[in-house]
Formats: sequence, structure tokens, C-alpha cells
Amino acid sequence: MSAFRIPFNKPPHVGRELDYVKEVFAAGHLSGDGPFTRRCSELLQAELGAERVLLTTSCTHALEMSALLLDLQPGDEVIVPSFAFVTTALAFTLHGARPVFVDVSPDTLNMDPACVAEAIGPRTRAIIALHYGGVACDLEALSALAAKAGITLIEDNAHGLFGSWRGKALGTFGSMATQSFHETKNFSCGEGGALIVNDPALAERAEILREKGTNRSRFFRGQIDKYSWVDTGSSYLPSEILTAVLYAQLEARDQIQARRQVIWDRYAAELKGWAAASGVTLPVIPAGCEPTAHVFWMLLPTLESRGRFIDHLKEAGVLSVFHYLPLHLSDMGRGFGGKPGDCPVSEDVSDRLVRLPLFLALTDDEQGEVIRQTTSF
Repeated sequence: MSAFRIPFNKPPHVGRELDYVKEVFAAGHLSGDGPFTRRCSELLQAELGAERVLLTTSCTHALEMSALLLDLQPGDEVIVPSFAFVTTALAFTLHGARPVFVDVSPDTLNMDPACVAEAIGPRTRAIIALHYGGVACDLEALSALAAKAGITLIEDNAHGLFGSWRGKALGTFGSMATQSFHETKNFSCGEGGALIVNDPALAERAEILREKGTNRSRFFRGQIDKYSWVDTGSSYLPSEILTAVLYAQLEARDQIQARRQVIWDRYAAELKGWAAASGVTLPVIPAGCEPTAHVFWMLLPTLESRGRFIDHLKEAGVLSVFHYLPLHLSDMGRGFGGKPGDCPVSEDVSDRLVRLPLFLALTDDEQGEVIRQTTSF
């Protein structure tokens, strides 16, 4: 139980999760790649128009799979936003790459294409584009940069499932994309993820990497008479129990997204005047972007005022939180050459950003209380 009257997050629950879990136990297939795993994969493939969707145990593991598919060599580089979760970089450094951190745009907090262009070098293998808060990066610019340099675009779409950019689904612009189904995400099974494969040339190998380096999936499809160890890889399959929970939520995707959008829109409308009078910056949604209402963030004027604001809400029983610390200033980031001043926008927004409660079960009255407490600061 949360110590707060209004927590920052509650994992989504739509009602059929336990029914589907009971089905799993009744069928007696609890390990990965059972009926619910297939249903989730097929639903996502159909909705996104992807070549292949492979469910994983986390978004981190999906990112690791994308790193393996790059066949990274010592000295290879990947470009990542400094304002991101650690695994956006970690998954690639784990497999030998050097991260090159770039700054973000102050309006969307997504990676700045101008900074990406400056960071591309002879050893660059990939651009990792995180869609912060479910708002699309400038995918036209990033796609053009990747194509010109002959490198891979990978979307970290942990926040952006069912969002779009100019009518095309997020997660389908890069050769690969990754999803998260962590308990803080719009759709959750507690811990989970997916690798979206858009390049047909990568699909079969991705399947092998996910199955411990074996061609087991081809065996179960009857394409070969036995399976064996044929490549590198690991055990990335989620259990049927988790995918049963996830499938219930994917079935209710329109309901979940619609409710979150109502909450997001109310924050934007009712905080607009207070924010303008208080020197607070609210999110910007670029034209042509269909966001996912994953995060409602605000930039307070200073680090000191951000701290006072969080304490103000805590005293009222409301939990608000900050977000990423710049990766280039972390202990590991400094080890890769990061230093203060490299990504000034990331350093600035990290000090001033706060996120308000936004989850499916947030009631109108609870949100009204969050708004009242916010505007009284």
C-alpha cells in the first residue's frame, strides 16, 4: 500500500487478467511461447504492421537483443540521448559498444537531430531514439541521418506504444524497436517487453537469439526435424502467466488510452494559466504527433523550487516525482568521457522536471486534488 493518498502510479488493471491467468493454469502451459504469448504477438503485429513482434522479459532484454543483432565490434559506437533511462545505453555497452551521448530539444525532451548529426562518426553503428513520454522524436530527421550515414535507427519505444508520427505507428520507423510492459507503463504485466522487428532480414535471427541461440521455433513450426544450438543468444521469453495479464490489457487498449488522454488533457487545460503565471513549462506536442499520454511533466523554474514543489505535494498526501539523471554525468557515463556541459539541456531539465500522478485508476476527484495542490504552490 502507498503511504500517499494519491500515489504517483498504480499498475493498470482492466478486469480479465485473473481469468486469463486461470486459463493458463488450467491448460498446464506456464512457460513461454504458449497461446497468450502468440495472441499478444499477433495483436501487436497486426496493430503496428510490423514484420515480427517477439515478447521478452523486459524492455532491457529487447534492447540487448537489438544490440546482438547489430553484431557490435570493439570500438563501435551508438548514439543515445543523455536524458534517458540507463538501459537505453547499458544494453549496448554490455555488448561492447561505446555510447555517444547527445542532448535533447527543450520542447519535447527528445534527442536533438542537430546534436545527432554532429555525433555521427566513422564508428557509429546506430541511433537509439527514445520517444520521451510517448511523444515522437523528429523521425523524419533521424531517419534521414541514419540513411545518409548507412547506420541503423532503433526506437526505444518504452513510452510510445500505440502513438504515431504523421499517421505511422511509433515503433515502425526503425529497423527495430523495443517496448516496455513494466508496471509504470500504459500496459503492464509487472515486468515485460517486446522487440519489434521491421527489417525482414533480421526476423529469423531475432527469433533464434530469443530462444537461447537455438532454432527451436522453426522446429515447433515443423520447418526442421530437430533443433540445436546455432547462434548466440539468451533466454528472453516471458512466461505465459505474464502474457495472459498483458493480453487482457492489450484487448482493452482503446479504453486505457482514452482514459489516460482525458487525464493528460485535463492537466494541460487546468494548469495552463497557473504555469504561465508561475514560470512553469508544460509539455509541447508537435504537429503531426499522436502521443500516448504516458507522462505529464512540468519544468519548475529552478532545482530549489522543484524540491519545494515535491515537498508541498507530499504534505498534502500526493506523490510527484522527478525523472532521469543525465547519463553522461553518471559514474559510468563519465567513464565513457562524459563531463559537465556536454549536454546542457539535459542537465538543466533533469534538475527542474517533475511528473504528476497519471494512471488508469486515477479518479476525477483525485486529479482535481492534484490540480488544487499544484495551483496552490
